[in-house]
Amino acid sequence: MKLSRFGRVSMAFVVSVAMGLGMTACGGGTVGFMWVLGTQYNQIAGFKVDNFSGNLTQIPKSPFPSGGTNPVSIVVRAGGRFVYVVNQGAPATTTAPAVAGNITAFSVGGEGVLTAQQTYSSQGTTPVWATADSAGSFLYVLDQFAPDGSGNGSITVFAIDTTTGRLQLVPNQQVKNAQGTQLTYFPVGPKPTMMQLSGTGCLYTINTGDNTVFPYSVGTSGQLVLTTNSTITTGATQLNSISASAKYVYLTDAAPTADSPGGFILPYTSGTGCSLNSVTGGAVPNLPGTSNPVNTMTDATGNYLYVLNKTTTNSQNATSSISAFNIIQQTGRLQPLPIQDPNNPYAVGAGPTCIVEDPTKQWLYTSNNIAGSVTGKRINQQTGQLSDLPRGVSNFPAVNQATCLALSPNVQ
Repeated sequence: MKLSRFGRVSMAFVVSVAMGLGMTACGGGTVGFMWVLGTQYNQIAGFKVDNFSGNLTQIPKSPFPSGGTNPVSIVVRAGGRFVYVVNQGAPATTTAPAVAGNITAFSVGGEGVLTAQQTYSSQGTTPVWATADSAGSFLYVLDQFAPDGSGNGSITVFAIDTTTGRLQLVPNQQVKNAQGTQLTYFPVGPKPTMMQLSGTGCLYTINTGDNTVFPYSVGTSGQLVLTTNSTITTGATQLNSISASAKYVYLTDAAPTADSPGGFILPYTSGTGCSLNSVTGGAVPNLPGTSNPVNTMTDATGNYLYVLNKTTTNSQNATSSISAFNIIQQTGRLQPLPIQDPNNPYAVGAGPTCIVEDPTKQWLYTSNNIAGSVTGKRINQQTGQLSDLPRGVSNFPAVNQATCLALSPNVQ
């Protein structure tokens, strides 16, 4: 078939536009960018996420310096223009002095290239986690040790400049120190490791020092407001992760028992004053063949819960895995995905640490510390089941000693 001159010009224009958008005949273009932290060389690996296949391709100039020592947590501001990396720092050794932790702000350029902008300090020491509100107005940074020397942890709140991405400290307007001045931080419990914003306007911190949860209500101007339930007892013996949907909060207790070597998931509803009320039926055993759950994720629809397991107890299949559960919307109770799926729990790379979902709700990814890789899975939105990526490659080299990862839509 011959095309007219007009047809040839039109076809050339379509191809040109498709190439400009990053689309090909067998791909759907770049649906977003992913950044993966690695502690061995204090680096950030960058990838483009293909919409059609979920495949990852390296961002130009990747890997990027993390801006500090031991990067452990990463947050993308709403809109995708700014990224914040928490560098935990390092204690003193016989051969090297201590290195303070920090928060490094990055701007996101074309093709997901990161450019370091400025470094900030939280009010406590040993920062371990960060999260931002859905509007991208405030950044919350969790420190394992508060400035008061109490041994408890603290949260530092920063306001985010929407134009420049710069951070400005938000003082605690409710609590004063012994000298009568406002605290510059918000206290939490001992040895906190992770926190989660819920759909009910609450910020929950898990404290591994005493296996409790410390709740705050998120107020105006970034303020965290103490609730009537200042500390929530969980009954866990090895509390280590938290995730939340619009209505429910899920904790993991990694302590093995004879009935559940893989530990338990503890389901709650978020109640008045940010209280946590146990869902009827109580703790849910992790799936058989799993152990050492390290993280959880509630998917964007709120229908499924995925539990990340660092190791398994099955010597014939000694891989890390994801346990998948269906969330009963009326009650918050969990049910394993259909028992006819022999692949649940689903294998991932060795030593997973964090788990994310892409903006189109098609793909799920884990960062794997031991393997230094990222594992990708396709999500069946009708059933919640996971499968390998469609082109047959589901594991991608990232950075050594990978910690957490974050995924952003294309920059707006």
